[in-house]
Amino acid sequence: QVQVVESGGGLVPAGGSLRLSCSASGTSLSAQTMGWWRQAPGKQREPVASIRLANYPLYQNFAEGRFTISRDNAKNKAYLQMNRLEPDDTAVYYCYVTLPSGTSWGQGTQVTVST
Repeated sequence: QVQVVESGGGLVPAGGSLRLSCSASGTSLSAQTMGWWRQAPGKQREPVASIRLANYPLYQNFAEGRFTISRDNAKNKAYLQMNRLEPDDTAVYYCYVTLPSGTSWGQGTQVTVST
């Protein structure tokens, strides 16, 4: 069974940076796609960024230019570098991993951006 674990969340002032990490274990296969979604209080979960095995990144408009997604295929890890954070970025950030067997999600890591 694939397990996905996120880390790196925390409290940061507006304009600051955080680096989230995502680790997938329980599989010997490289994930086809790894990515991040987020869910702010009272809002629906929304996509943030994703990256395919060939290292092709995709970003939502709000993340373009501020967030950078990367991955280490050998370790089945993904990272989300978030710069110039804004209070609206406050949310629980979830990592997902897509394999031939399906998609697995982590439990999420809280990111709080203070004014």
